[in-house]
Amino acid sequence: MAGKPRVPWDLSEIIPLSIPKGVKKLCELCEKPAHLQCTKCRLTFYCGTEHQQADWVGIHDRICQLLVPIRSPAPFYSLQADRDTHRIQTRIKQEQLVEISRAVAQSKLFEGKYMEVQPAAQFFLRCATDIFGPGVVQLVPAYLLLAESSVGLGSLSQAKRFMSAAEWVVLRSPDCGPAVRHQLHRSLGRLYTMMGNLDAALLHFANDVYYASEEYGLDNTVTCDGYFLMANVFIQKGERLIAHSLYSEVARTWHSHLTKLFESLKQNSTSLEPSFDKSQRAEVDQMLRTILEAGENNSIQNKSQIALVAHCLAMLWFLGGDPQKALEFGSRALQASQLIPHHDLTEPIQSLLQLVQTGLRPDTDTS
Repeated sequence: MAGKPRVPWDLSEIIPLSIPKGVKKLCELCEKPAHLQCTKCRLTFYCGTEHQQADWVGIHDRICQLLVPIRSPAPFYSLQADRDTHRIQTRIKQEQLVEISRAVAQSKLFEGKYMEVQPAAQFFLRCATDIFGPGVVQLVPAYLLLAESSVGLGSLSQAKRFMSAAEWVVLRSPDCGPAVRHQLHRSLGRLYTMMGNLDAALLHFANDVYYASEEYGLDNTVTCDGYFLMANVFIQKGERLIAHSLYSEVARTWHSHLTKLFESLKQNSTSLEPSFDKSQRAEVDQMLRTILEAGENNSIQNKSQIALVAHCLAMLWFLGGDPQKALEFGSRALQASQLIPHHDLTEPIQSLLQLVQTGLRPDTDTS
């Protein structure tokens, strides 16, 4: 982790627990005997300051006070109706915690903060287990987040353990839907890519695309991201013709998606609800830049494809509220399109550049 994260209070305020005989407190992260407690909720415990800091930065700052009604002893109710109401309310709060921890872990994974993903994903796994029980499909996303963050940290053995747990759950759940299966195969493809087993990676990415298309459709951006991962593997295998064909499919799908968002903005002339957050936008930018660079370095790639990808990037950053980047990529797109007589993208690119220059910008997501 770059730079040690600081918690918002002095660590000296975290006092050693006076643990009653027979009561064992366990660390939130490693489940070893705990000697420190959070002074805010006073219901979360740690083996030392290092794990306390890691948990705070990873997830605890978002859920500290939300844990109080969950982890506090249940009040005594004499009436069954009151007990049922309390149980329902507790379940609702637990489901909220599951969604918060999942979203936090996913966002940190997009941002490449792999060390910070782990506490959020661990909490997601524990909380989901409390609600749904062990060995059920609802736990698979948590296992995959733990596995992918482990891959990012270079711990392939740990990644394989989490991935095996996810595979086992899916295999014993024949009614598991295509959305979960696509996520599983995408994560397995990434793992095998890191391990250098490119043929296995391609097999899993192919399954990823199959299940994603079942869930979202062939022309969906989720599905085409699987094509991008396959293309990267073909590049490693030296099969560039296949890779560039897949890159073209990815560019076409994203161009269609971004054009719809852009046209919606022009028609409303006000603000646009963000379709992806800051970290996801950065991931799309990296993907499209990879395709653009591959096209510019490829003698068989035509100027039309370069114009298409550069136009994608211009729309992406215009919608993201960065006119400078929109202008940069829009100019590159226009330059490429003007080399082709009567190119059908020249007018849309000019329209985008005109909007950039007049200062029209959507409200942006700063999360």
